[in-house]
Amino acid sequence: MAELTTVARPYAKAAFEAAQDSGDLDLWAGMLQLGAAVAKDDSMKLFLDYPALSREQKAAAFVDVCEGKLNEEAKNLFTVMAENNRLGLLPEVSALFENFKAQQEKQIDVKVETAFDMSDKQQSALAQALSKKLDRKVNLSSETHAELIGGVVIRAADLVIDASVRSKISKLAEAINS
Repeated sequence: MAELTTVARPYAKAAFEAAQDSGDLDLWAGMLQLGAAVAKDDSMKLFLDYPALSREQKAAAFVDVCEGKLNEEAKNLFTVMAENNRLGLLPEVSALFENFKAQQEKQIDVKVETAFDMSDKQQSALAQALSKKLDRKVNLSSETHAELIGGVVIRAADLVIDASVRSKISKLAEAINS
């Protein structure tokens, strides 16, 4: 996975710089999401892996499938990626672009796992507290997982706060067994 990120990063940076220059971050995010969806399609994967086609033919067909929803810069990016046999990286490029965009806009997606449903008031209070701690606007989503027994697990990018009862029981069991 790290290798995919390393190879995809220059394409994501190029797209992000083009988006910043044109002031169309949301447009670029949409075009990359569309490209990622097309690249993930099983039929397209088979087409891109077909050895009898040239890279130029693959690039032209890929752009055609996007049905005119790409601007010239995005078409150029997809063409360069096709020439380098990298269209399969579009999902990773799109994800990296979204990370760059979130950093630019000082936003972060936070996933909260709880043993019980959180009320809107609790979610709002947690979002405010995390917003202050992370110095970013927090986009909170929550899921209920009964196996946590109690407490919460908070995931924000590479930050994980595990305050679940299940985790504490596991640590206690580990300490007893040591």
